[in-house]
Amino acid sequence: MSPPTENVEPGDLGPAAKAELDRAFEDFYRAHLRDVYSYAYYRIGNHHDAEDLTEQAFLQAYRHFDRARRESDGRPLRPWVIRIAHNLASNYYRDRSRRPQTPLDSTEPIAARHDTVAIAEGREELRQVMANLEHLSDDRREALIMRFALGMDNREIARALGRSDGATKVLIHRAIKQLQEEMSDE
Repeated sequence: MSPPTENVEPGDLGPAAKAELDRAFEDFYRAHLRDVYSYAYYRIGNHHDAEDLTEQAFLQAYRHFDRARRESDGRPLRPWVIRIAHNLASNYYRDRSRRPQTPLDSTEPIAARHDTVAIAEGREELRQVMANLEHLSDDRREALIMRFALGMDNREIARALGRSDGATKVLIHRAIKQLQEEMSDE
C-alpha cells in the first residue's frame, strides 16, 4: 500500500516522478531566486544573512513543493515562497532579539567603480528611505518591500501576509503615507 499523497516527501517518490518534481522545482527556483533574496535582503539588511535565509526558504519550499503545487489550483506560488521567507525573517528577528548583536558601523552600500553624482544622490536617497523604513511597523515595512522591491501586486502581498485584499490595500496606503511623512520631516 502506498502512502497518502498529502504526506509524500520528495525522497518518497518514484524515480520518474522525482525527476519531474526536481525539474519543476529547478524552474521555480530560477524564477523566484531573485525575489526571495531581494525580500530577505531588504528585510534583514545583511548580504550574508539574506543568502542564508534565501537558502533556508528554498530548502523548506522543496520539502513541500509537490503539495503546494497540488493545492495552488494553478495560482502562482510566488506569494507562497515569499511567505516562507517572511516567516524565516520573523524567526531571525525573534532569535536575534534574544541574542543581541552589535551592528556594523557602516551600512553604506559598496561604492561602484564608476561613481557619478547621480549614483551618489540615488544612494543617499535610498539610504534615507531604508533608514525611514525602520520607523515603520513590521507589516507596513514588509508590504512596501514586497510592493516596490519585488513588484508584487496587492493580491500577491495579501496572500503572502495572510490578509484580505482590502486590508492589504489600506496597509500599503498607510505605509506610503507614513514613509512620506517621515521623509518630509527630515
